[in-house]
Amino acid sequence: MDLRGFLGGHPFAVFVRLAILSVLTGIVLSVFGITPANFFQTLDDLARRIYDMGFASIEWLLDYMLLGAMIVVPIWLIARLLRSRGIKTD
Repeated sequence: MDLRGFLGGHPFAVFVRLAILSVLTGIVLSVFGITPANFFQTLDDLARRIYDMGFASIEWLLDYMLLGAMIVVPIWLIARLLRSRGIKTD
């Protein structure tokens, strides 16, 4: 298997893109108060909260899924329609 094919481009270019995305993601996570020190604690707290809520967690999950789908599905649909007409969205 070709390394460039596996990585999706030249290794240095992929490294630079990943570094930039990592910095941007780190900024977004820090806005929510998530730091490298408390990242796994935050995940653990989330899992415990979902477990403790029992069946209420299913309702919680569906509420957030519906809220996200209100944005994601129309954008996806528009992108698919534009792509089917031959307009590139990338």
